[in-house]
Amino acid sequence: MSERASGYLRLGVNIDHVATIRNARGGDHPDPVRAAELAAAAGADGITAHLREDRRHIRDADIARLMGEIGLPLNLEMAATPEMLSIALRHVPHACCIVPERREEVTTEGGLDAAGLHNHLKPIVDRLSEAGIRVSLFINADRRQLEAARSLGAPVVELHTGAYCDAALARESAKRDAELARLATAAREGAELGLEVHAGHGLTFDTVAPVAAMPELAELNIGHFLVGEAIFIGLDASIKQMRHAMDEARRGAGAENAGAKDRA
Repeated sequence: MSERASGYLRLGVNIDHVATIRNARGGDHPDPVRAAELAAAAGADGITAHLREDRRHIRDADIARLMGEIGLPLNLEMAATPEMLSIALRHVPHACCIVPERREEVTTEGGLDAAGLHNHLKPIVDRLSEAGIRVSLFINADRRQLEAARSLGAPVVELHTGAYCDAALARESAKRDAELARLATAAREGAELGLEVHAGHGLTFDTVAPVAAMPELAELNIGHFLVGEAIFIGLDASIKQMRHAMDEARRGAGAENAGAKDRA
């Protein structure tokens, strides 16, 4: 059985911050679509791009080009607004991940309150689904949010890994372990609810392994770190090293689970 058929963990590469660098001076360089092409060649399984209300990085023209020029599935991150719904329905990407968005935030600060926003989200999820777009909700690792996602009819959730990564960076081991346990529980509960479970936000070479080892996860979406690391080692090498770290973690978890079954 092939690796992809036996628990392969997909890697979605977020190219937003290639566009951030471009927009710092204007013009067309560096080109996020070229970055997506390089990501595909390096082993990415999909491309993620967040079209924000203020267009601080990805622009409308980038989405049109990604849809027309890239062979990989596009995961469009979007706020739950009429404007973004209209754009998604016009382009019909493979997937749309609905995320919370505040104009003044530097980056996405937490998960979507799918439970509290149920009535607002329901018609948006329905419209996207009717168009054949796979809907994902970016949520915190919380049972209530998982159940809300299932109630809304979203087939996919993406667990926010930021709190775990922040605790690891701050060397707060107790908090890191607690956040990791929350993620593992949510991944298991999400799968039990029939959801496809993804994860992402803030993952690095140093923090990805414990998350990648969770057998219920189907995909990780990683961007800022890969683009930052590319300054030093190149985008190709950055993605390949992340791909290797994910594969090693998944293989190690599989071997450990097999050993546990043999001992039982």
